[in-house]
Amino acid sequence: MNRAWWKEAVVYQVYWRSFLDANGDGIGDLEGLMLKLDYIKSLGIDVIWLNPIYESPDKDNGYDIADYYRIMAKAGTMEQFKQLLDKVHELGMKLIMDLVVNHTSEQHAWFEESRSSVDHPKRDWYIWKPGKPDGPPNNWRSYFEPSTWTYDERTGEYYFHSFAKEQPDLNWENPELRQEIYRMMRFWLDQGIDGFRMDVINLLAKLEGFPDAEHPENIDYLGNNPGIHEYLQEMNREVLQHYDIMTVGEIPFVTPEDGLLYVGDNRKELHTLFHFQVADDMPTWDLARYKEIQESWYEAFRHEGWNSQFLNNHDHTRQVSRYGNDGQYRVQSAKQLATMIHTLPGTPYVFQGEEIGMTGVRFSTIDEYHDIAMKNKYKEEIGKGRAPDEVLHSLQPLSRDNSRTPIQWDGSKHAGFTEGQPWMQVNPNYGEINVERDLAAQDSIFAYYQQLIALRKTHAVMVYGDYRDQSSGEEHVYAYSRSLDGETWLVILNHSDREQSYRLPASFADRATNASFVIGNLDRSTSDEVREGTLRLRPYEALIYSL
Repeated sequence: MNRAWWKEAVVYQVYWRSFLDANGDGIGDLEGLMLKLDYIKSLGIDVIWLNPIYESPDKDNGYDIADYYRIMAKAGTMEQFKQLLDKVHELGMKLIMDLVVNHTSEQHAWFEESRSSVDHPKRDWYIWKPGKPDGPPNNWRSYFEPSTWTYDERTGEYYFHSFAKEQPDLNWENPELRQEIYRMMRFWLDQGIDGFRMDVINLLAKLEGFPDAEHPENIDYLGNNPGIHEYLQEMNREVLQHYDIMTVGEIPFVTPEDGLLYVGDNRKELHTLFHFQVADDMPTWDLARYKEIQESWYEAFRHEGWNSQFLNNHDHTRQVSRYGNDGQYRVQSAKQLATMIHTLPGTPYVFQGEEIGMTGVRFSTIDEYHDIAMKNKYKEEIGKGRAPDEVLHSLQPLSRDNSRTPIQWDGSKHAGFTEGQPWMQVNPNYGEINVERDLAAQDSIFAYYQQLIALRKTHAVMVYGDYRDQSSGEEHVYAYSRSLDGETWLVILNHSDREQSYRLPASFADRATNASFVIGNLDRSTSDEVREGTLRLRPYEALIYSL
């Protein structure tokens, strides 16, 4: 397998508006990020992924862009961005930006021109259709709304939006539009950024003719349509191949076989991807399903292509609340999940606050939430006659705001995030869970992340080693081996709040006598048990042995 810096990297996602506020307006900013770059570097991070900072009316927290060339005033200035980029590079890290080119804001100049007249030259930069006699052009549902279509009275036609009505989709069939996008990408790459995380990049191509869906509630018709690979190959030829960068595509609705078409070594499209067979399709922990997902993606990608490993981000509930135990075993399960993510095949991602075990939140009223997807769904369900309390309770566990509360830096007012009024309430548990406390404790979650990341930098087996599940049939234990150039590591994880036992496979019997302990999340200083062949695993225990 070809080796590359972006395969060996550990990526830290910065959701800047919730990271640190330096100017007291209650919103995180680029200046705040600059103040904490040493903190990120001390974790061992190689790449920072920065969520959108472009000019935006902020209907969807920056994913509705009004100007690709300007910095949102809430975030800072272009001068501050250049200072940030220089500081990141001075510390030996890289920075990738969010690329949002499936849609823009309705306030983007392109859309304002497009909607002004059916004859405007930019009319075809977006997707416009006449309606049917009884309503929209088809029955498709968007991510955030009951329909992908909104009627525009100015010209008497509907425009298409995969997300909110304030986020009209661009028409990638238009070659002028594509060239304008490529020009914008070159602009940012020429500033010196190190790549792009590409937002819903597989949604660019639309189904020809926009036929009605048999099951409109299943919105996979929005992505992976004919023409998408031609667009991405053109993007690669025009822009990407000319820079030493990292590209990662956010690609929902894909199987491993589909995914390989985006990132295969000879495809000349993207380097790696996020798939969502876990984050979207596994609402609670399901170890049997998780093993199946890891196995299928590894088998598809083992000879070419590269995967990403993550369990949470700005769109998905914090991992320790969703897939771990954020109560009695918060620390243990946070470390256990980290062990898993950093030792499975692919590039590991750390979402800000994950490294101290930040948890999800439960606000008491819908007015306290900011997530546009949640608020639109709440309104829709209330309109069906459901009880407000019931709807709120059903939406809380997977609300995107679970991961968007401000970083808990210390135990002072507003968790040290701001001297003003925070744009979103801080999680009330900040007195117990905060960076200051974790940095002061030798056995903290933060310290454990440091150790895992340091091991990855010095042991190629964690990055390039062959993967094999060694726990088939185990209900609560996930064990797997990574092997490279004669070195084998065995990772053993108890994913339950009860003690479990695990017996080593017979094929490891001879090797076990020479086993050495690499790292674990609980006190275990010897390798005696693994040498005997059977291990007693405490709740949420994680162990790595070199065999």
